Amino acid sequence: MVKVRPFKAVRPRQDLADQVASLPYDVLNSEEAREIGKGNPYSFLHIDKAEIDLDENLSPYAEEVYQKANENLKTFLKSGWLEKEEQDSYYLYELTVGGKSQLGLAAVTSIQDYADGIIKKHEFTREEKERDRIRHIDACDANTSPIFLTYRGKPNLTEALHRYAKQNEPLYDFASFYDVEHRVWQILDADLAEQIDQTFEAVPALYIADGHHRTESAVKVGLKRREAHPDAEFNFFLSVLFPAEELSILDYNRVIRAPLPDDFLAKVKAAFDMTPAQQEAFKPQEKHQFGMYLDGAWYGLEAKQEVIPDDVIGGLDVSILQDQVLAPIFGIEDVRRDDRIDFVGGIRGLDELKTLVDSGKFNVAFAMYPPQMEDLLGVADANQIMPPKSTWFEPKLLSGLFVHQLETK
Repeated sequence: MVKVRPFKAVRPRQDLADQVASLPYDVLNSEEAREIGKGNPYSFLHIDKAEIDLDENLSPYAEEVYQKANENLKTFLKSGWLEKEEQDSYYLYELTVGGKSQLGLAAVTSIQDYADGIIKKHEFTREEKERDRIRHIDACDANTSPIFLTYRGKPNLTEALHRYAKQNEPLYDFASFYDVEHRVWQILDADLAEQIDQTFEAVPALYIADGHHRTESAVKVGLKRREAHPDAEFNFFLSVLFPAEELSILDYNRVIRAPLPDDFLAKVKAAFDMTPAQQEAFKPQEKHQFGMYLDGAWYGLEAKQEVIPDDVIGGLDVSILQDQVLAPIFGIEDVRRDDRIDFVGGIRGLDELKTLVDSGKFNVAFAMYPPQMEDLLGVADANQIMPPKSTWFEPKLLSGLFVHQLETK
């Protein structure tokens, strides 16, 4: 059983939602955030990446940044740009792009469930990124960005949530970054709220799809504060929960900036069956297929059976590429820290890989077939960790539509 409950949301005034809502802090650098926030005093980036309001030479991890975030959150509340609900509620959050929709439940979930392994992870986190969000949560006394969670869907609840969305007017309805449509409903039906409560009592586990650093940071803040306030609001963190059946993982592609050995193609052919060079982009259509862009041409690669391990981690395509190409040919052992490799989310398309290699900044690119949702759930259920940069979820949940105050200051 997982603990899911409604909360008193801090959310934008209805006429400002599209101006407040922004991409999450961790998909933008400071320069990109500064450009987006420029000329828009309502942008939530003034809270989530408050360095945009300070000197450009200041470190984004300086203490002044976190204090500015707190100050800006207070300003948003005082100005009425953000308003706090008087009653606990669940919300629905729908994202639609390219004609495909996913409907999630905005709620708060338990830090104890994460500590007990009931909310499951599939990635490791980096300490420096945790420290950043811990300091941000502490300064703002709030979860300012939701965690993207998933679960094996319950058809009766899924149908009830979709029916509610169809029969009621949304609070917010707007299009934003990358032409994604965002709609939000407040659930005011007590019977539906009770159905949500009862359904999740029978859900054995939740899974982090996106937001491992935010989760780890929220939990560490809550566990530390719990010593003095065992029943306070910080025992829960802000989440949006989607049934796994409605989600898709996009490809997370690789580009390499390193000299190629003279026998590079021969080494690749030792582990992969290779299709001839062609001008048209090779997009993998199934597991164990890869596209490779090199010297102005695309190649199709298919892993040979003898190099495909039968374990849940080794059999992932990112593991096969790592074990057969990145490590033995380029000596890239730690993809999280090696600056000879970079990653391109699938939403940018395969043309981006071609552009990066043709520019001379990179030598070769690999297009990946994305893991499936059952791959992610299976890894998490086995209490194992996927290789870094295995999954890319789109569309991204926007920040600023919901804030969860921890109420300890």
